[in-house]
Amino acid sequence: MLTIYDTTGHSLLKHNETAPMTTDTVWYDLLDPTPEEDHFVENILKISVPTRAEMREIEASSRFYQESGASYMTAFIVHNIEAAVPTGSTITFILAGNSLVTVRYAAPKAFPMFLQRVAKGDASCNSGAAIMIGLIETLIERKADLIEFIQDRADKLAEAVFDVSGRRRGERKLEVILKGTGTQGDTVARAQESATSLERVLHFLDIAACDRNCDAKILQRIQTAEKDINSLMENMRFLSSRMNFLLDATLGMISTEQNQIIKLFSVMAVMLMPPTLVASVYGMNFHHMPELDWIEGYPIALGLMFLSALIPYLYFRRKRWL
Repeated sequence: MLTIYDTTGHSLLKHNETAPMTTDTVWYDLLDPTPEEDHFVENILKISVPTRAEMREIEASSRFYQESGASYMTAFIVHNIEAAVPTGSTITFILAGNSLVTVRYAAPKAFPMFLQRVAKGDASCNSGAAIMIGLIETLIERKADLIEFIQDRADKLAEAVFDVSGRRRGERKLEVILKGTGTQGDTVARAQESATSLERVLHFLDIAACDRNCDAKILQRIQTAEKDINSLMENMRFLSSRMNFLLDATLGMISTEQNQIIKLFSVMAVMLMPPTLVASVYGMNFHHMPELDWIEGYPIALGLMFLSALIPYLYFRRKRWL
């Protein structure tokens, strides 16, 4: 779908499909575009729109380059952050003259949020560079929200792992905690990758904005955004360390739980060995066994088996092994 926006200087209006393109046409938003829509934008701006496969290439030369006077920047972003497992996708920004082209195959909330800010008059939209830095600022805000979500989930995981209420945790619960910790750790890794990608985009945008003699306010906003993303990266490094700590702690809890089970079986085996020995002795079929003629032989044998199991039990309790 292709959506074209014209600027009025303070707001964005959808371009009338029947009207020709003017200098006020500043944004071509390609969402899951068709080949016809790609060709339309290419013919209007005399540029080459990258394909989905080209956008996924990770080489710096494939993500940040200049061609036919246009600047190409591709960023990896994490969206749908409210879900248990956020989704990753790539967005290509193309600065061609005074216009911006965005190529995306996902619908992150940052785009409608930016349009809402423009409608309220809280965001500049008089050029492609202004729109691009506005979109990146909104993406950074969403990334900050994602970090807050991860912090809240990490607090809940830590509370579940280090539960000091004395309630016994089963291996099943610890397995659920382990999976949750791994999921959040993977989300942090994706967020770090996205932050690094946005940082590189901002660096390239700074160079492109200087070459295009953009307004000083845009350059200042780029520098502020770089500081914001660096601050978020510090938080994500701390979160990554915390998730690794919680992962190690959960694995340690699982190991302790398993050791408790093995210890219980070991203690039970030791407790049952003496009674088994007594029962084995008096279960032998020899004629010359004086105890066979005892009237009290049966209760005495049972008492011996009970005492031989009770003594190890009391010993283990005294040693606090049970």
